[in-house]
Parts: sequence; C-alpha cells; structure tokens
Amino acid sequence: MRDNPLTFSLPRWRFTRWLAYAGPDIPREIRVALISSLYGTLPIFAGGVANTITVATVIAYHIPHPAIFGWLALEIAICAARLVVLVIAHRAAAQRRRTPTDLNLVLALAWSASLGLGTFLSVTSGDWVAATLACLSAAAMVGGTCFRNFAAPRLTALMIALTLGPCCLGAAFAGEPIMMITFLQIPFYLLTMTIAAFKLNRMMVATMRAERENGFRAHHDALTGLSNRSGLGAAMEALQAIRRGSIGLLYLDLDGFKVVNDTHGHAVGDDLLRMVGERLRAEAGRGILAARIGGDEFVVLCEDRSRAELIALAERLIARISEPYPLAEAGTARIGVSIGIALSPDHGDDLTSLLQAADRALYRSKSTGKGHCSLATRKTRDGDDAEQAADRRSA
Repeated sequence: MRDNPLTFSLPRWRFTRWLAYAGPDIPREIRVALISSLYGTLPIFAGGVANTITVATVIAYHIPHPAIFGWLALEIAICAARLVVLVIAHRAAAQRRRTPTDLNLVLALAWSASLGLGTFLSVTSGDWVAATLACLSAAAMVGGTCFRNFAAPRLTALMIALTLGPCCLGAAFAGEPIMMITFLQIPFYLLTMTIAAFKLNRMMVATMRAERENGFRAHHDALTGLSNRSGLGAAMEALQAIRRGSIGLLYLDLDGFKVVNDTHGHAVGDDLLRMVGERLRAEAGRGILAARIGGDEFVVLCEDRSRAELIALAERLIARISEPYPLAEAGTARIGVSIGIALSPDHGDDLTSLLQAADRALYRSKSTGKGHCSLATRKTRDGDDAEQAADRRSA
C-alpha cells in the first residue's frame, strides 16, 4: 500500500461505507490508504479477468446451453465495466479528482456473484468436468480476494459468500448426496477466511498507525508538538517545490527563559515551553509553520508574505509571547522574545542560508535591548550586512 502514489476517494454511499469499514477511530489518511489498496493494479486485475472469462468460455463451449451463454455474457459485461471503472479511477486519482469508489466496490460484489452463478450452473448441470473447472476457478479467485481485499474485511467476507455460497445451493439440486459435504466445508472455509481477513486488517492498521506515529515523532518536537528541525527542513523543501512566491523565516529566541528555568526547575521550564508552543500554534494560520529547533529557540516559516507582513507577524508574536504565563507551582512568569527575520530570495534560497541571515538579524535585535524584531539585510562583498556597514561608515 505504501508503494501506491495515487489517492482514491473514500466511499460515500451508506452500504459501501459499511463494506469498507475497517474499525473504529481510524484516521482518515489510513482509511484512504486502505481504500487505495483495494484498487490494486491493472495487470493483476487483467490476470483475474483472463482467468474467469477463459473458464466461462470453455464451459460454454463444453455445455452449449442458453443459461451458460447468458452467464458468459454477464461475466464479460461485469469484467468490462470493472475495467472501465478502474481506468477512470486511476486517471482521476492521478489528477487528484474524485474517484468512483462506490461503483468499484459494488462491481466487485457483482463479479463475485457472477462467479457464484457460474459455479451453481455448472454444478447443477450434471457435467462434473464443468463443475470441477468452475469450482477450481472460484476457489482460486477466492484466494486472491482474501489476500488482496483484507483492507476491507466485510467486503472480503461478502465476496467469499457470493462466490462459494452457490456451491452449497448447487449441491442441494445436484442429486448427489456426497455433494452435501459442501454444507460443512464451505461455511467453515468462509468463517476461517473471514477471521483471517479481519486479523490481517487489524495487523495492517496497527502497522500503519505505528508508521504514522513514528513519522510524526521524526518530524515533530516531543515537548511542544511543533515541528522539529527535520520537519522544518521537509516543509522548506515542500515550499521550494511549489515555488508560488517568497518564503519568510522568523527566528525566535526567548528572553528571560533561562532565569525562569534556573529558578523554578526544568519541569516548570518545560511547561513554559509547551505554553509558548501553544501560543505559536494559535498564531500560525494558513501557510505558516511553527517549529522548535532546540532549547528556547523557535522558527516560524511563512509562505508568500511581504516584508511588511513578516514584520507585522513578528510584532504580534512578540506581544503574544510576552503576555504572562500562569504556572501551577511558580505563580506567574513573564518572558519576552527577540526575533530575526529573513526572506527568500533576498537573503538566501535554502533553509541554511535563511537561518543564518535570520540569526544575524536576531543578534541585532538582542543587541538593541531585546523584545524587538529585525529584518535581515543583503550582504556586501565583504560578507557584512549592508546595514551594519552603513552604520560604521556613518560613525
């Protein structure tokens, strides 16, 4: 499933939602991945179509009966419809449009029912060559159904019942008492394979949850829940890939945090950092990502903001972070924040250069008395900031 780059739509009909149900409290992204796995690949589907239509054609040739010919026509029609739906779905998924998932699930059931119908007709025909061929084909398709569709165990169970259930019904009309053993075999097989499908589904969901949690931990700070340095780098790469406008970076360093941390202890310091993270997250709107990159240093990454907008954002953050913090055991704490601002492409085109430019601007903010924000300036050929060089000249 992780190798499938396409995203397919979740079902919308009540019945198909019930079919695709994979368990309670499953995140949407996992449910989407499970649905995507049900589509499989076109070559695998083509192999199944070739098998069922070939078997139906051979049986129709062996037993030239109108009912058999009708089954063959139904089989071809359902397979053709499924093929069309799968092609449309893959194209829609590639273009990020809604896919016909509901129709795909219903046609999967129709295909299983058609296989069951062919088995019933073959068993009741009295021709045991045809019956054997039909039953073997149905059993083979059920095996594929179990291990390709266990992302939706209810769908799997119903497909097995529709494919093999008619064998029992056919045995009742076949006139051969020995065939009645299918009333023991097939329900048992249906039960065990359904249980297996549900167990495999739970294992898959558990694995995907673990991968999701590991991915979150790899890109997020454990204390504040904000992005970490790795997550910041990934966000920067994503913004560079889009290239819709400039990228703004605000480098924040808390003022007075060390005093609170040393006075009241690391536990209080951690609570304070968490509250700062909550305030940053509250201020982060569309196109803004907040990250903690270590200690009491934070970064805010913005998409398509002007210099004036970045300065206005920095001033809002300074005001918000400077508000008092209620601490359970230490009363009220007050801290401030200094901010350095860098903007692409003026101060760099990658994360490293923007961080360096913002860090220089941050140093300038702190040197002016803290609680201020400064915008990075273009660098001269000598490597100094143009603004600093101008200050020295005026002096």
